[in-house]
Amino acid sequence: MRLAFSKMQGAGNDFVVIDAVTQHPSLTEADIRFLADRKLGIGCDQVLLVLPPDHPEADFRYKIYNADGSEAGQCGNGARCFGTFVRQKKLTYRNRLNVQVNHGLMQIEIDRDGGVSANLGAPIFEPANVPFLAEKRRDVYALDVDGRAVEIGVLSMGNPHAVMLVDDCAQAPVAALGAAIENHLAFPERVNVGFMQVERRDCVHLRVFERGVGETAACGTGACAAVVYGINQGLLEQTVTVSLPGGKLTVRWQGSHDSQEEDVWLSGPSVFVFEGEVILAR
Repeated sequence: MRLAFSKMQGAGNDFVVIDAVTQHPSLTEADIRFLADRKLGIGCDQVLLVLPPDHPEADFRYKIYNADGSEAGQCGNGARCFGTFVRQKKLTYRNRLNVQVNHGLMQIEIDRDGGVSANLGAPIFEPANVPFLAEKRRDVYALDVDGRAVEIGVLSMGNPHAVMLVDDCAQAPVAALGAAIENHLAFPERVNVGFMQVERRDCVHLRVFERGVGETAACGTGACAAVVYGINQGLLEQTVTVSLPGGKLTVRWQGSHDSQEEDVWLSGPSVFVFEGEVILAR
């Protein structure tokens, strides 16, 4: 099967984006792993499929696959690349889109200069809905990780996140501790793990170990989860610049510890890297 694709990135979080509106691919988990493989395939953190909607109020449908072939619930940087992709490929001329992801709708706004913001919905804190195994909801959870006690915030931004506060983001044990928390038994569907250093009330540094991928240059939903957690802890303002290894993102949340049902907006760069065709051997 010959398949056209675009390679895109948002703050270094990179994607293989496939138009499944004008093409009709049927991808297996092995195909996804091949596309994401940086030595044998194209190479990416996630594979994104742009699909026709099956919801009456949606303009498009959006599926996200991690590099290991598993399906992800949401991807903030991918959502912004999605918006750039459908406009530049002339699949739409609209500046506001309703995009179907999993069982809900997400709003994407494209400004006159081509900048893209994504509404990732309200954060989810109830442990059972993250999912996270806990007796009751708390602001901060104590977690035993291989005999080491760590404190984390836990929430979902369409996918599960654990957030740790650290003194020095650059020195945080992201690979080892991230992998241990990702696969902790308290997270039945695994978890993305963020290591956040607060520089100012409007600026943080963040590194994210993504489930099914490992550490990435940037993670949009991870940036949103970290800012929401920081706001709930009284550490951050409602608009925050998040500095990640691959670049900077802006997160806006008008919620607070006592008012948590506001939607989270994510803004930042989305760039075409290259385009091509790939042959999937069957």
